[in-house]
Amino acid sequence: MDLGLADRVYVLTGASKGLGLATAEALVADGARVVVSARTRESVDAAVARLGPRATGVAADLTDPDTADLLVRTAGERFGRLDGALISVGGPGGGSAAQQTDEQWRSAFETVFLGSVRAARTVAAALTTGGAIAFVLSTSTRAPLAGLGLSNGLRPGLAGVAKDMADELGPRGIRVVSLLPGRILTDRTRSLHEATGDAEATAARQAAELPLRRLGEPAEFGRVAAFVLSPAASYLTGIQIPVDGGFTRML
Repeated sequence: MDLGLADRVYVLTGASKGLGLATAEALVADGARVVVSARTRESVDAAVARLGPRATGVAADLTDPDTADLLVRTAGERFGRLDGALISVGGPGGGSAAQQTDEQWRSAFETVFLGSVRAARTVAAALTTGGAIAFVLSTSTRAPLAGLGLSNGLRPGLAGVAKDMADELGPRGIRVVSLLPGRILTDRTRSLHEATGDAEATAARQAAELPLRRLGEPAEFGRVAAFVLSPAASYLTGIQIPVDGGFTRML
């Protein structure tokens, strides 16, 4: 299938590794050009070197109010257009919701919630008909995950924002979709496994709970995200798509 990605341009946040980088790789492989961003110059440069000449990078933090404008401007200056964005931020720290201090909630809100909303709002203003925005959220938008109280509190709110934006932007021909990764072997997943004291046993137990009986690879998420952002998915908007090997039990 031709996804129609040739020479289209996408901004990807949190894309120096993990799900963001996997999506950038899938987009570039199908002919798109990408602006990848992350907090450190070293990680951004490494990602761009891996992606090749169809990629450029910006070292920036979504908590900075100027970052979203910088990303949109970079896409225009480097590639001459903007067709969409993958908005992803690192997962907030662990612990139950009741264990978090005001400062932990405030910091997570600025990073996970407000930074993402600001980026989506800024990108949307620059898009034209055929544009697409995908939020990388979590299966915690469907059901709380034990020990991830900050995610349980903030990610469902972002899912609501995404749905609201899909309704508002639809008449302009712009799509907004939420992607719900779960049980995928990213660096964050590995760190959560290690925190249990027996990473190998935790990974094996989680795999056994899935219908597919294995944990996912970032590339499997990346291919879904690239499709969702592409013109081939032109009638998908306002929905949540789990990419979780069947982990989510809701119909």
